[in-house]
Amino acid sequence: MIKKGIRRQIVLHYFFVVFLALLLVEVIFMFALRSYYYDSIYKHIESRIESVSEFAPKFKEPEQSLQSYLLNTFSLPFTELQLLDEQGNVIDNSTNFAADLSVQTSDVTQALAGDTGKWIGKQPSTGQQVMAVSQKLDNIVGDQVYVIRYTTSLELVNDKLFTITLFSLGIMAAVLVIVFVVSTGLANSIVRPINNIRDVSAQMAQGRFDARIEGDYRYELGELASTLNYMAQEIVRTNQIKDDFISSISHELRTPLTSIKGWSETLNSGGYDPEETKIGMKIISKETDRLIGLVEEILDFSKLEQNAMKLVMGTVDLRELLQEIMLNVWAKAEMKQIKLQLDSEETAYLVHGDGNRLKQVFLNIVDNAIKFSHESSIIFLSLQRIDGNIEISVQDTGIGISAENLARVRDRFFQVDHQNGGTGLGLAISQQFIERHHGQMLIRSELGAGTTITVSLPALQAEQSVEPSQLTEGQI
Repeated sequence: MIKKGIRRQIVLHYFFVVFLALLLVEVIFMFALRSYYYDSIYKHIESRIESVSEFAPKFKEPEQSLQSYLLNTFSLPFTELQLLDEQGNVIDNSTNFAADLSVQTSDVTQALAGDTGKWIGKQPSTGQQVMAVSQKLDNIVGDQVYVIRYTTSLELVNDKLFTITLFSLGIMAAVLVIVFVVSTGLANSIVRPINNIRDVSAQMAQGRFDARIEGDYRYELGELASTLNYMAQEIVRTNQIKDDFISSISHELRTPLTSIKGWSETLNSGGYDPEETKIGMKIISKETDRLIGLVEEILDFSKLEQNAMKLVMGTVDLRELLQEIMLNVWAKAEMKQIKLQLDSEETAYLVHGDGNRLKQVFLNIVDNAIKFSHESSIIFLSLQRIDGNIEISVQDTGIGISAENLARVRDRFFQVDHQNGGTGLGLAISQQFIERHHGQMLIRSELGAGTTITVSLPALQAEQSVEPSQLTEGQI
């Protein structure tokens, strides 16, 4: 017995559908075969009756001679020929048995009404199933009315039909056995992969993400197996990125905390001159700002993930925004003798957005460009209007990004170069902010040749400027 499950359902459904189809075919076939045999017998008798009907009116001999002639000449093998009067009484028959019997079956009634009568039923005297075909004979010797009636047993035909039925039932049983075997094989081809996928999924649920679904499965099962394997691979990769992030952020936090702690102990110990105090306080202030930046970046990412980030929407001039950013990073660029060059028309480039968040986005992009550019290089910033959008491009000639890393550079916690520090959240946060402003961010890069980041935002005409409003991320 097949245990409950998909395998059993598949086998039973196939089996019952084929069984019902075969049963229907069997019933239709047997009815058609029975009708064929019975109709053949009827037509054969009917043709003989027609011959009698044509011959009888032409017969000129005495009535007794006609009866004898009909019984001797027009009888059929294995068939009883009877001559009846108008009351259904048997005048004579070809077997000379029960000559005084009265027949009241429907075929006689139909014959007396002028039709060729047909009756199938059990003969009272023998209990056998018979077919009787009758017809009235008119215009014969002495104006006597006769009913000629042929009666034949159907037992041989029924026996043959029964044999054919048994044979066809045997074929039906053989077909059902084949269907059972095939449906069981089909069910196994589906259930075994599902069981394998289920077992591996259970291992993944227990944290074993190194488990993989083995087997060359096709169609939807193959797609499901590939999806689960890909999911496990992505979880492993994400966990690795998370571990790298924890390691990186631990280092990023330890470095400023070490500097703050060291100078705090130095200042607390006394015996220092004012110049050293000034240097120490600057270092403490700088490292504190660095810690605040790291914490704020992590908080921003957390809010974005929870759809809890509030955006203060208003009219923003991107040209003024980029000029302000260039002033903010000027000192950092000067340390590497990097020049920042803005290429744009002397006009306003207005968009509807959160000025502080957009500044955060472009400040992160420009800061990365400085961080990964060579000394004494140039970073190009450009603004242009294209098809109702404003495109902002930041292009550097720095170290660039490999094709492998380019596909992952916007992933959470991913860092191209861990030595440069950071959380690996900058571009991930920037990407989400741009999407919240209904914009797009495109990154093109070639290893050793530099990187170009292009941000496209919907343009806002000057007369369409709006008042600032606070919206949560889900309302934008």
